[in-house]
Amino acid sequence: MKRSYSKYSAKDDLLWLILRPWIFIPRVLYILLTFIFLFLRILFQGNSKNKNVQKNLSKYLFDVITDLGPCFIKLGQALSTRPDLVRQDWLTELTKLQDNLPAFDHKIALKIIEEELGSSANELFDEFPDTPIASASLGQVYKAKIKNSYLAVKVQRPNLYFLIRRDVVILRFLGTFLSPLLPLNIGVGLGEIIDEFGKALFDEIDYQKEAENALRFANLFKENPNIFIPKLEKQFSSKRVITTSWIDGVKLRDRALLEENNLIPASFIKTCVISGLQQLFEFGYFHADPHPGNMFALKGGNADCGNLAYVDFGMMDTITNSDRLTLIKAIVHIINEEYYLLAEDFQKLGFLNEEQDLQKLVEPLKEVLGGSFGAEVGNFNLKNVTDKFSKLMYSYPFRVPSRFALIIRAVVSQEGLALRLDPEFKILKIAYPYIAKKLLTDNSEEILDILLEVVFDKKGKIQIKKVESLLNILFRDSENINSDLIPVANAGLKLFVSKKGSEVRKNLLLSLIKDEKLEFTDAKKLLALIRDTFSPLNIAKSAVQNIISTV
Repeated sequence: MKRSYSKYSAKDDLLWLILRPWIFIPRVLYILLTFIFLFLRILFQGNSKNKNVQKNLSKYLFDVITDLGPCFIKLGQALSTRPDLVRQDWLTELTKLQDNLPAFDHKIALKIIEEELGSSANELFDEFPDTPIASASLGQVYKAKIKNSYLAVKVQRPNLYFLIRRDVVILRFLGTFLSPLLPLNIGVGLGEIIDEFGKALFDEIDYQKEAENALRFANLFKENPNIFIPKLEKQFSSKRVITTSWIDGVKLRDRALLEENNLIPASFIKTCVISGLQQLFEFGYFHADPHPGNMFALKGGNADCGNLAYVDFGMMDTITNSDRLTLIKAIVHIINEEYYLLAEDFQKLGFLNEEQDLQKLVEPLKEVLGGSFGAEVGNFNLKNVTDKFSKLMYSYPFRVPSRFALIIRAVVSQEGLALRLDPEFKILKIAYPYIAKKLLTDNSEEILDILLEVVFDKKGKIQIKKVESLLNILFRDSENINSDLIPVANAGLKLFVSKKGSEVRKNLLLSLIKDEKLEFTDAKKLLALIRDTFSPLNIAKSAVQNIISTV
């Protein structure tokens, strides 16, 4: 039985390549020699102050990555989103990896279209250009026209399956062989991480799968006025060709480009990060390749939330409901500085083994994450945490579960994109209030259980400081402090009087009993906190702000 070329199998693909030593051996040697020469050049020229030297070095880096092919271009794209890791002159060159790669022969593209869609491009479209408007790692895009509408026609690069199959096998082989020599301590074989990468790439070269992903993603955001997903044109799509409506927007490459088009960078950062958080914590289905070439700023929206378009849905992934809820708990435990419970979360997610003494991790975790939403929040970003964690992982048995490879890639890429638009951006200033609002407005059973853990301790007593911390995070230092008051107050009232709120009512009553006597101290503190937060004046401001935002 012929195996579908869209499926990845580490064992079968390794066997396939080993049985072809005339392909395997020369390619391994070529990759190794290429990286040795690159390493030596960076070693001798990387710290040079000469601008021409750095310009030539960045061009050489770009040429090396593009020459090595699609797998390495994908890795380079991830680097191109990290201004905090890569120097600016190199970054400018690496950004070209997103959609400015050398195009393949136009005649080959036309042949692929005819083979896949059954007719020539000139027969299918009213207008079809002679050159692509963009060229990326796996395909190139043409701006075609039919009737009065423009379409984006993406045509896959030739021989792509062979190239990816060969190089993923070699990457896995080299990763497994060289991982003991690399300055990494990820706890699992590097091969497992590359397996996840390989599976995602094999899915990405199946444009029929991408079409399904695009439809699913569009359905998830259909109620969100700030997120736009291009319409799939099924009649012009197949396994190697995918056609969608044309996006007339500005790529999220840099601040100056947005400002030149009278667009406010900060508004798109917020839309981008909030939509990413929704994908992870609400939908459990996310875009795993959110680099600037796949995201467009659109006209409209407002100064707070800009209109954003996603494209290219080849690399998508899911997160289990269990992992999703555990991640929410982990963020709550960071907010409340409950490091033992955070260690338990890491254990449940698979970052720590079952035998690990979690008490030993309390102080190290406090050192890494302590004050992340306090006085040090201004210095907090994923790069800082990653640097600290890398040291921690050498001393303690942390591991990175392979299923988190694409999640980490997506989050790190998204933060890198935001840093390009605003070097002072801090992801927690958006992520923490989002989680706080979700806890206070989402009445699902799972989220209610997490909220009860915050409000009441194991003995059923009210945890005033934690409730206050949650409200502070949502309403403190926010430009829209009043806009969330009515939704939160409304959700809280609905919950309290609903069937689901029976547990809340029961715990509130139990909290009034202390040593078989009525004790109103905590209840008075809670009422005072609620009164101050949801005062008539604040509610009135919230109503006005909501009216203004809808005008």
